[in-house]
Amino acid sequence: MVALVLAAPLPVAAAPRTAAARQETTTPGTPTAPTPPPPRLPRDFHGTGKWIVRDLDITVPFTWDGRDGDSQMTAGGPQYPIWFTNLIHHGTLYTLTYKWPGLTEHPCSRIPGFSLEDLNRGLEGSRFVGRETLRRTPQRQVNHWRVGVVLPQLPPGNHPRLPLALGDVYVDENDRGTFWQVLQFGVQNLYDPELDEWLVMDTFEHRPGTVTLPHRCTP
Repeated sequence: MVALVLAAPLPVAAAPRTAAARQETTTPGTPTAPTPPPPRLPRDFHGTGKWIVRDLDITVPFTWDGRDGDSQMTAGGPQYPIWFTNLIHHGTLYTLTYKWPGLTEHPCSRIPGFSLEDLNRGLEGSRFVGRETLRRTPQRQVNHWRVGVVLPQLPPGNHPRLPLALGDVYVDENDRGTFWQVLQFGVQNLYDPELDEWLVMDTFEHRPGTVTLPHRCTP
């Protein structure tokens, strides 16, 4: 999600991907639990955490807010090497990067016709990876999902394919609307040399947050 797919822990900066979570295994003949419902971002929420760009060795504060169906991600701030905001606001997706290493232009990009409902329809097509334990304090039991867009859409076989946008989404095992971690990979992370970034939530509350459209993004 440019940003919303639209994140994972590492030590507070982020554990290697192979150690970020422990996936459960079953023995042959063991009944498997039914697949849980896919992630669904709620209309109202407020969360705090960290935005992690491991190849740049940068970790900055992060907030994620939802209010009446609009939502906003904000990473960093004027005192940090990275500062950006992504919003779904009145049916339009906005991305504004104030600061990023090597970036000299700072336009507000707009993608109209994108709403919370569109995002959740995309999440409905997620593939269930498994039930896992995120190893941090406190440990969190989560359901791990993979969502993405691959082009061109061709049948199975030996065809060139481009992973346009991929995301690994980790939601609370008891509440698919509580997001604890997301890994984003693809062209939506174009500013990052390795094309991947993590968001790790320390808190996620189901109450209205604050969503503010930046002045330079106004119509």
